[in-house]
Amino acid sequence: MDKINRYPTDAEAKEMIVEIGRRMYMKNFVAANDGNISCKVDDEAIWTTPTGVSKGFMSEDELVKMRLDGTIIYQGKRAPSSEVKMHLRIYNERNDVMAVCHAHPPIATSFAIAGLALNQAIYPEAIVNLGIVPCVHYEKPGSEQLPDAIAPYVRDYNALLLANHGAVTWGTSLMEAWYRLESTEHYAAVIMYSINLLGKANVLSCDQINELIQIRKKMGISSGGVPSGILKPSNLTDSV
Repeated sequence: MDKINRYPTDAEAKEMIVEIGRRMYMKNFVAANDGNISCKVDDEAIWTTPTGVSKGFMSEDELVKMRLDGTIIYQGKRAPSSEVKMHLRIYNERNDVMAVCHAHPPIATSFAIAGLALNQAIYPEAIVNLGIVPCVHYEKPGSEQLPDAIAPYVRDYNALLLANHGAVTWGTSLMEAWYRLESTEHYAAVIMYSINLLGKANVLSCDQINELIQIRKKMGISSGGVPSGILKPSNLTDSV
């Protein structure tokens, strides 16, 4: 996973961070001043969201530019979020990551509160585009311990649930990180409706899962993990 895409310019990164913040707010993934977003603009620098600002009403001049060692390059009236330490750890664990999104989408956050990973092999799009989403044990938001808790999972996965907290995703572009956050919430909703409400879900077979993993590899995605399947397909009969 060492391929590096073209870095966005400062102007491109700031414009997109503000746009993703607006989308987070409009989709009810954040409330009040929740959530944070960052985007890498060169080998050692990122733009990130400030503390104490609604992600739905940010302006570009409020964003913070900082180095991966935490040194602030540019700051408006507000400091970066204390949770930027989690972002910095992700960038330092994987040099192909260009952006990180953290929010509290309600259904995914409910799974995080319950301590449940998103790991059901029931939905092809989730397996291809996202993979397994582990749930990492609780650490205080903004603490030094939270980056340490997520670090063992960053290289092998594309998203994490943070126990009693929310979700964090990353990608090779800010749009990919955002889409993975959307996919995390959608995956959680599908699991909730099919398993928890309907009480039934046809798990994909091992062969069906392997076909999807091959598609994922052709797309250049080598992380995400492989969920467990069943030996014989249970979804090959029509229902009328």
